[in-house]
Amino acid sequence: MRKLRVLVLVHDYLVPPDDITGQDPTTAPWRTEYDVVQTLRHELEHDVHLLGVKDDLAGIRQANDEFKPHIAFNLLEAFHEIGTFDQNVVSYLELLRLTYSGCNPRGMLLARDKSLSKKLLQYHRIPVPDFAMVARGRKPRLSKHAVFPLIVKSLTQEASIGISQASVVEDAAKLAERVQFIHESIGTDAIVEQYVDGRELYCGVIGNQRAQVLPVWEMTFAKMPDDQHRIATERVKWNAKYQKKMGIATAEAKDLPPGVAEQVQHISRRAFKVLELSGYARIDLRLDAAGRVHVLEANPNPQIARTEDFAESAKHIGLTYPALLQRILTTGLRWEPERLG
Repeated sequence: MRKLRVLVLVHDYLVPPDDITGQDPTTAPWRTEYDVVQTLRHELEHDVHLLGVKDDLAGIRQANDEFKPHIAFNLLEAFHEIGTFDQNVVSYLELLRLTYSGCNPRGMLLARDKSLSKKLLQYHRIPVPDFAMVARGRKPRLSKHAVFPLIVKSLTQEASIGISQASVVEDAAKLAERVQFIHESIGTDAIVEQYVDGRELYCGVIGNQRAQVLPVWEMTFAKMPDDQHRIATERVKWNAKYQKKMGIATAEAKDLPPGVAEQVQHISRRAFKVLELSGYARIDLRLDAAGRVHVLEANPNPQIARTEDFAESAKHIGLTYPALLQRILTTGLRWEPERLG
């Protein structure tokens, strides 16, 4: 394995401190950045330059000119604190002819808009819940086929932002109320989907044109009361105390009906290809009581801290954490952006 010059791009407020004495890197907000940088430097022995990015691209250009990296390891999830600008940073890397890890700009754009991505998946006969987009300032208008309960989400926000138990609605009044909440409090268009009551599944994918799928993962809700919906709300994902209280955990999916694991992996690989993703991604799915699989969304560049689902599922096929990061680097080095003309 050759030694690489790796430019690691992180948010300026997530730059790990040089001295972590008295801090727990497994629970710190910069745990992913810390895991990636430490592994690249000390286990893979690459030459690493860490760059905190806020709202100015000049630092990236300067680092590219001075450090001359072989590749940028992209851990940015927004630019200027605007999530939908994340693909623009990757486009800038392409303009610099700087190779990068993770997803290409077109794939990020297609996956970000949940309505657009579902239309593409539906066209290719990949199962998704029935859905409708509600633009800001508009009221929801449902098709005659819509059946309650429904779930209301932000059209473009990730990380379960804006999702709570109140997101699942049982009547038209609650639907209008929740759509208004997304419009006013989250500040985005809304997407209304048929609520799929069932098991919450995830499937990691890594690669470019030829992608490898990871084992099927599942979020479980061991202590969740029966009157609560088993969904990945914002609190479920990010509140450690709530996770412990409700017995929320993620692990390899067990006791799936015969053939379902293979079906989930096949559908996930197809979704990865249809949405023109590259690098690595996580496909979120639901399995209903009848054994039908539904794709909820695709998440390019998911969290890759050492203890996160993506790394844990990779470990199940023999990819240690250093091996996973090296695979991500190699996949980025092999990606060739489309060049016209």
